[in-house]
Amino acid sequence: MKLASFEQASVIRHGLVEDDEVLVLGDGGWMGDWLAGAFAKPDLGSRATERLPLGSVRLLPPVVSPPRIFCIGVNYEEHRLETGRERVPAPIIFMRTSQSQVGHGTPIVLPDAGISTQIDYEGEIAIVIGKGGRNIAEADALAHVAAYSCYNDVSVRDWQRHTSQWIPGKNFDGLGAFGPWLVSADSVPAPVDMRITTRLNGEEVQNDTADGMIFSIPEQIAYLSKFTALLPGDVIATGTPGGVGVKRTPQLFMKAGDVVEVEISGIGLLSNRIA
Repeated sequence: MKLASFEQASVIRHGLVEDDEVLVLGDGGWMGDWLAGAFAKPDLGSRATERLPLGSVRLLPPVVSPPRIFCIGVNYEEHRLETGRERVPAPIIFMRTSQSQVGHGTPIVLPDAGISTQIDYEGEIAIVIGKGGRNIAEADALAHVAAYSCYNDVSVRDWQRHTSQWIPGKNFDGLGAFGPWLVSADSVPAPVDMRITTRLNGEEVQNDTADGMIFSIPEQIAYLSKFTALLPGDVIATGTPGGVGVKRTPQLFMKAGDVVEVEISGIGLLSNRIA
């Protein structure tokens, strides 16, 4: 099951994606109620009030206003090696804001001239919590996942390195991407097998599976839930594979006119032009 958020006539709406159509389910700013249980209802499509061509709507981040966006840093072994970092005993965590991300097909707008030219891609698997909880056991963690999606944790590398805290370089308005939709967890029987591929202008720059993670998805959920109660709608961006532009020789940063794509097997393709 695929669930999308989109804008139509300046109204935020939600719907099921079936082939090249959207079955409209309702309006609202985010999908907390649905994430808490709607994916378990097989008759969800029967509630549709109308059908729209998918190409006629502007897709938004599938969870428009999540309670929190947790991001896991340096979480693929290949990426750890290219950064030269030592292994750490717990996940590296930072936060993103809702306004730092756009949906599929919406341009990623570069910072104003003179601010930075070091704009880097980071394709990632995103998970969305459906069942909240505190002190979740690893063995139970996947039962708390409502859905999966694609994420591009676009980074402004020089701003990321201003201090030991990465937040400025990860939170420029509209400089990340999330989508194109959510795929229900019951459609992803083995998350560890999901393959993530990032392309810049059609050229592959990242390719790995979730099996390459240092801290698995259940480990991430369990760790986060130890210090905060996870909530329906929380998003976790689970880390990027090796191949980031800043660690290439020569370095590869995104520029106006580029097209960046993040594709995850069984989920879909997130594509954005750089403007």
